[in-house]
Amino acid sequence: MRNLRNPYVQVVIWTLGIGTAFTAIVLTVPWLPSESSTAANPIDTLYDVLAVISSYVFALVVSIMLVSVIHFRRRHNDLSDGEPIHGNTTVEAVWTAIPALLMVGAAVYSGLVLADIEETKANTQEVRITGQQFAWVFEYQSPKLKAGELHLVKDTPYHFELKAKDVLHSFWVPQFRMKKDAVPGITTDVRVTPTRNGTYTLACTELCGLGHATMRARVVVEDQAAFDKWAAQAKKIQNEIGGVS
Repeated sequence: MRNLRNPYVQVVIWTLGIGTAFTAIVLTVPWLPSESSTAANPIDTLYDVLAVISSYVFALVVSIMLVSVIHFRRRHNDLSDGEPIHGNTTVEAVWTAIPALLMVGAAVYSGLVLADIEETKANTQEVRITGQQFAWVFEYQSPKLKAGELHLVKDTPYHFELKAKDVLHSFWVPQFRMKKDAVPGITTDVRVTPTRNGTYTLACTELCGLGHATMRARVVVEDQAAFDKWAAQAKKIQNEIGGVS
């Protein structure tokens, strides 16, 4: 019982309690949308790891603050001066080294995840995506056609080349997790392999003008047969009326 009065023990207990509570919340609440690409799972795992570490770091800071306020508070009628403290080099080195190591570890882990999900895959399909106020245009290389909505074949790797005609835009389908800016004057790219059939929404996530909130596009993930049927119809409309189908 006497050990529980030790401020260091109290900090450990409070840190474990608060950190565990926040970790339970982080890992049980469905913060993210469904996983619909091969990149989603490693990104979500990275998010969970960083969130858990952040929970315990937050808990440690709060615990030190609480124990310091309660354990070392000035007692009633205590008018004496506090002890002269000139710092502690060891403590300062420790609280500098630990965050530095955490940041380096997070950066390395993030880099490995990014390298993995951006690795070039065989049989990758190319699609050129152009953003402009306030619409998206999708130019397929195979088959050759332009469309105002993005149709993808399930389990097929895609390489998107992103361009912007006017101002900064940003490509983001929440279920795919991948987000990349389309910047005027340069070409950026993103790789996605969709894994679940369904209809999703591509949203521009960079403020691009008065119509920014309306800059959406329909994204359809489907089987090869359904894609071929849509492509044939889109190609026919494009040949009949020209422009974007």
